Amino acid sequence: MTESRPGGAKPPGLILLDIEGTTTPIAFVTETLFPYARARLRSFLERHGRESETSAFVALMDRDSKAPELKDVQGRIWEEGYRDGTLAGKVFDDVPRAFARWCDAGTPIALYSSGSVLAQQWLFRTLPSGDLTPYVRWYFDTTVGGKREPASYVRIAEIVNLPPPEIMFVSDVTVELDAAGIAGMQTILSVRPGNTPQPQNDHRTIASFDDF
Repeated sequence: MTESRPGGAKPPGLILLDIEGTTTPIAFVTETLFPYARARLRSFLERHGRESETSAFVALMDRDSKAPELKDVQGRIWEEGYRDGTLAGKVFDDVPRAFARWCDAGTPIALYSSGSVLAQQWLFRTLPSGDLTPYVRWYFDTTVGGKREPASYVRIAEIVNLPPPEIMFVSDVTVELDAAGIAGMQTILSVRPGNTPQPQNDHRTIASFDDF
């Protein structure tokens, strides 16, 4: 980004974004995506010869597990919905213009979510406002590690070939920001409508990407 940051700090070399509660309303995930996957889980597993695994996956869903095997199945179910038009992605109104602004300024964008890379790509590809995937250079899911683990952010920095202090991570969850901060990244807390209130913290906060 060309504009200077407060105090004259160097702008980030990469903007790393959480999805749920940061780019996308939590309600879209909890009230649309999760129920969609649950309702179609059994038929999906039957079609793939995995019906015997239904109860295990239901148990994972009930716990809101971040298990990669669950996220893979959910992502593939959602992919079918995105492909046939039953589902369409959703982001906050400020997101498309922020993506364009950051990319115009030469600042790359990456996404890091507990949802699978496949799920991330389809969400951002099927927005009513247009496909945002051309703006995203990297996608990360929990195959790099949990979002509350500092080592995950170290791995991301290694993959994008940037020192952690040159990466700005934006999330709605302070424990994720704490982990990124321990790894050396800059951090911003996303405060969006419907987000869970967070404990007192020292992270910079924004209510819109227009503030960033």
